[in-house]
Amino acid sequence: MTSPTDVLSDTRTRMTNSVDALKRDLAVIRTGRASPGLVESLMIDYYGVPTPLNQLASISVPEARSLMVQPWDKQSLKEVEKSIMKSDLGLMPNNDGNAIRINIPPLTEERRRELVRVVSRKVEDGHVAVRNVRRDSLETFRGLERSGDLSQDESRRARNDLQQVTDSFIEQMDQLKREKEAEVMEV
Repeated sequence: MTSPTDVLSDTRTRMTNSVDALKRDLAVIRTGRASPGLVESLMIDYYGVPTPLNQLASISVPEARSLMVQPWDKQSLKEVEKSIMKSDLGLMPNNDGNAIRINIPPLTEERRRELVRVVSRKVEDGHVAVRNVRRDSLETFRGLERSGDLSQDESRRARNDLQQVTDSFIEQMDQLKREKEAEVMEV
């Protein structure tokens, strides 16, 4: 028999995964500062295999507004450069034969507002993921109640606990949204 505690524990785990996924999504949204997270998940065509950049190169931040990408295999320099240029990040890589330097230009006001809308969309997607987990857990509680493994009072209490857990994860996501929006709008 599955207990409400087990269901809530599984729910917390799945919701934590949703928050972690949101953090990864928000890390690649560009701000005025250089961050390796900006390019590390870019997919590079490495000998016909799409590979994340962080598996092909070291990415460092030599200055506040620049990144340096040093591929371990110098043959992949051209592909790395091409992928950075094709990305929607609006970055221009400079290839010196050994490494690629990327200067991070300051963001325009219009671009900042556009990025804030992107942040809002990603957070809303995170909210949907958390609500889907809640819906699955509610169905589990209803099933336990129908089968007689859970009384109506226990089911109501479990659903209230579930709503509190859901609200706390939604609040975590909203806090991430506020922080990222402030970071994007910072000049």
